[in-house]
Formats: sequence, C-alpha cells, structure tokens
Amino acid sequence: MADGLIDDQPSHRRRSPIAARRRNTELTLIVMAGLITAVAYALAALGTNAEIPPGIVVFVAILLGLLVCAHIVVRLVARGADGTLLPLAALLHGIGFVMITRLDDRLAGLQATWSLMAIGIFVGTLLFVQRTTDLANKKWLFFVAGAFLLLLPMVPGVGQTFNGARIWVSIGPINFQPGEFAKIALAIFFAAYLAERRELIAAKTWKVGPLYLPEPRYILPVIVAWGFAVIVMVGERDLGSSLLFFTLFVVMMWVATENAGYLFIGAILFGGAAWFSWSNFGHVQTRVSNWINPWDDPLGGGYQTIQALYGLADGGLLGTGLGRGNPGQVPEAQNDFIFASIGEEFGLIGATAILMSYVLIVGAGLRTALRTDRTFEKLLATGLTTIVGVQAFIIIGGVLKVIPLTGITLPFVSYGGSSLLSNYILLALLIRVSDSAARRLGELPDDPTTGERWKAWRLSRRIRQAVKRGETPADFVEAVS
Repeated sequence: MADGLIDDQPSHRRRSPIAARRRNTELTLIVMAGLITAVAYALAALGTNAEIPPGIVVFVAILLGLLVCAHIVVRLVARGADGTLLPLAALLHGIGFVMITRLDDRLAGLQATWSLMAIGIFVGTLLFVQRTTDLANKKWLFFVAGAFLLLLPMVPGVGQTFNGARIWVSIGPINFQPGEFAKIALAIFFAAYLAERRELIAAKTWKVGPLYLPEPRYILPVIVAWGFAVIVMVGERDLGSSLLFFTLFVVMMWVATENAGYLFIGAILFGGAAWFSWSNFGHVQTRVSNWINPWDDPLGGGYQTIQALYGLADGGLLGTGLGRGNPGQVPEAQNDFIFASIGEEFGLIGATAILMSYVLIVGAGLRTALRTDRTFEKLLATGLTTIVGVQAFIIIGGVLKVIPLTGITLPFVSYGGSSLLSNYILLALLIRVSDSAARRLGELPDDPTTGERWKAWRLSRRIRQAVKRGETPADFVEAVS
C-alpha cells in the first residue's frame, strides 16, 4: 500500500479511497441539492396557485438526471477533484431557477434551455481540457480571444445597448454578453503569463528615483491587457465588469509576486479611478446618488433599491414563504435584484444560506490553489475563484446598499444564458485544476488522458508499420522528427 493505492494492480485499474469518498460525497450532495430544488419548486407553486404542479415528477427526473450526468462525467475524467464545487453550484442554480419560475414563466422556459446547454458545456469543457498545461501553452490565443470578445459590442450593427450599457451582441436570433466569456479568457492569459514571468516581475531591477520597479518589458504586456479590458468596459459603461477585471488583475499580481504592495497600489489606483469616473460620467454620479440616498428619487433612479430594501424587510428572519411574497415589485428582479427576491421569500436564513454557498465555493477554490504545486494552476484557481467571489460581492453588496449598484449578474442564480454558460465553464476549469492537484499529490494515479492514449496508440502503430518495412529505429526517429 502507498498513499491509499493498491500497488499490485495496473495503473489504470487502481482505485483511490480518497477519490472514491469525494465522488460518493459529491453524489450525495448533488441528490440533496436536487431534492431541495424540487421541494422549493413545489412550494412556490403551492404558494402561488395552491396546487402542486402536475409536472413535478418529470421536473424532478430531468433535474436529477442532468445533475447525475454531470457527476458521472466528473467521476470518469476528474475523479480526484473537490467534491463540493459541483453540488454548491447545483444548489445555487436550482434556487435561482425556482425564483425565476416564480417571477416569469416565459423566462423560466428559456432558463431551462440555458440550463441544459450549461450542463452540456460543463461536460464538454471537462472532456476537452484534460491537462491544464494545454491552456497555458495557448495564452496568447486566449488574450486575442478575450480582446476580441471585449470589443465585439462596440462593432456597429452588432453591439446593442440595454439599460445604458453597451455589453450585448445580437447576431441574428442570438443575443449574448461576450464579456462573460472574456473574463475567463483573460484570467487564463494572466495566469499563464504571470506563471512564466513571475520571478522576473518580482525581481524589480528597474530603478526609477527612489523606487525599484519590474522591468517594463516584463510587466508591460499584462498591464496593457488589463488596461485594455478596463478602458473598454468603461467605454461600454459596464462598471461592474470594470471593477471585476481590476480586482482580478490586482489579486493575481499579488499572488504571483507575493508582494502585498500591489494591493496598496491597487487601492490607490482604484480610488483615483473611482473619483475620475464620478467626476466625468453622469451615469456614475446618478448611481452614487441613488446609493447614498435613494429616497431623493423614489419613483425614478432609487425605485429599484427602495423596493428591494422593502422586500428584504418584509422577509424578516424566516421569509414570507415561497409564492407568498411580492418579488415582482422590483424591476429586473430576475437579473440584478434576484438576491432581494430570495431574501423576501426565504428570509434572512435563506439569504444567509446563499451567502454561505458562495463562501464555500470561494473556500474550495482557494483550497485548490493551495494544494497545487504548479504556479499556473495556482494562479488560475485563484483567478477563477476571484471572479466568482468578487462578482457575488458586487451584486449582493449593491442590493444591500453596501456599495453602489452595478449591472452584473449573480453567478449561477441570475437569469441569463451568457452568465450561466460562462460560470459552468469556470466551474469545469476549477474542477480540472482540483483533479490535477490531487494527482500531483499522489491521491490517485496520474493516468494518461484519452488524448495521450490516442497519440500513444498512433505512435505504436507507426512503429509496428516501420518495423514491418524493415526500417531501423534511427530511420523512424528521423522520419517522425
């Protein structure tokens, strides 16, 4: 026995007790998340129509079927991964779907379609990305893809403006937010570039007056990428995403260089950028005014915030009950203010459960970053976790009037296909990093991937053919090279 593995079996047949426990725990938690969603769905129908929905059995079967399919794929291709990430995302997704159903049946039908596609893209990402090093090797491709996606809404005839923000793209019948996918592409680029240059950046060999700074040729590409993202987001009036990209960059620089000075510099830059935005953009001044005192314009800009606060107050500790509140009083409750709807009908206890779910996801992501010994994986896990945590903080903080409200979705909960698809891609990448860390720690065999087995089979086949033709090993090596 060694590290829980049975040594008298071939590598591909070994079973790790640690991995098995994680997968069994994951399956149990997934079933629990599915049942909680089903019960919430039934209670919402009872509270609204005083009857159990006739399709509840079909709903539960489809719901559990999708979740179990996602679990089976994780069990097959990422069996060493953390066992809490998928169940927590499933719980948030399920509660969000119930609230969307409660608010608008038509949107619930669309969200169901997006949910099916999200599970599919989650499975596809896990099957396609079997080694995280494949992502690091394509860092410049991800940079170009991220830049393209950020600029796409600015293209005349393609980009669309909604609620003052030009963040949508319409191509025929398809509408989506490319920025949701750009954040993942740029997180991969930042992680790969900083992993490759972290020591050179941390060296600080460039002296400017009394300061020692990193050499410009090492730090310039990542600063250009970050500055480009923030400037484009400001130009599109997507302040929430601008704050998200800014925080992502600062956190990854801090983790890569292990220099807390970047946090201090980031705070100063953020303060300056916030003051500049408030001084020069009227829509920013409006949002700050509505944040400070929404009652100055109770029927205009402050209406959403006031109605959300009243809804949270009506919910109290235990909530009004599913189907018994008035979440529709808040405009766009299915998007920016879905947390207020949850707080009204689930109460403080339910809202706290949602917050704790995000805290647990962030904890699992940071634990994954700590467990891996590869710099790229550590930075990637940190970046992806930062995206989820900061995004949740921005929107929940805006609803609770902790910070000014910005147009950004609540991960896995808010209505929207772009957000749901991108968050499931992010989840799949986190699971892949977690599985890679477990294999590096020897918790289960680091078996070849399907792609590596295919390449090995093709190589062995070519060798056999070369031997039949009477070629020497030297001739074959020269032909392959």
